Amino acid sequence: MLRKYLVAGLLVWVPLGITFVVIKFMLELMDRLLLLLPVEWRPETVLGFTIPGFGLVLAIGILLITGAIGANLLGRSVLRVWEGFLARIPLVRTVYLSTKQIVSSLLSTGSQSFRKVLLIEYPRKGIWTVCFQTSAAASEIQSQLDKEAIMVFVPTTPNPTSGFVIAVPVEDTRELDMDIETALKLIMSLGIAANTDNPAVDSSKTTP
Repeated sequence: MLRKYLVAGLLVWVPLGITFVVIKFMLELMDRLLLLLPVEWRPETVLGFTIPGFGLVLAIGILLITGAIGANLLGRSVLRVWEGFLARIPLVRTVYLSTKQIVSSLLSTGSQSFRKVLLIEYPRKGIWTVCFQTSAAASEIQSQLDKEAIMVFVPTTPNPTSGFVIAVPVEDTRELDMDIETALKLIMSLGIAANTDNPAVDSSKTTP
C-alpha cells in the first residue's frame, strides 16, 4: 500500500518538477538578453527589482520588430545587402545559409520538410524505425540510384535533436498518420508514449 502511494505521489510531482526546472531554465536563458540593454534601461535599474521572464517579452518584441522591418521593400533590400556581406565570409557563409535554409523549410507552410512521419526498415530488414521526411534526394544522389529516393532524418532517443540523414527509396517507406508532436513524444519517452496521445490510433487495436 505504501509503495502504491509513493508511486502515485511520484507521478504527480516528478513531471511537475521537471516542467518547472525546464521552464525556469528557459526563462533564465532568455533573461540574459537583458544584458544587451544599457544598464540604465534594465528593469532592476528603472524599477528597482528584476522581472522574471522579461527577457522573453524582449525577445518576442525584437522578433516582431525585425519581422515588420524585413517584410517591407526597404527592409528586404537591407537584408539582401547584409546577406551578401555574410556570403563573402567562408565559414560564416556555410553556417548562416545552411541554418537559414533549415529554418525556412521548417517554418514554410508549403514545405514538406518535417511534415511527414515515416517508418523505414533500419538498421536491417524486419526492424522498423521512426523517421521524418526532410526533402527529395539531391539530384547527384538520385542519379546514382535506381529508384526514386527521399532524404529522411532518423533521430536518436531520447534526444531527437541529434541523429543522421539517409537516402531511402520511396517504395521502402511507410507514411504514418501520426503528427510530428506525437512522434517526438514517442522518441523522447523511449516508446512509452506510443499510443496514449495519438488520436489516429484505433483504440480497438491497442492492448488493454
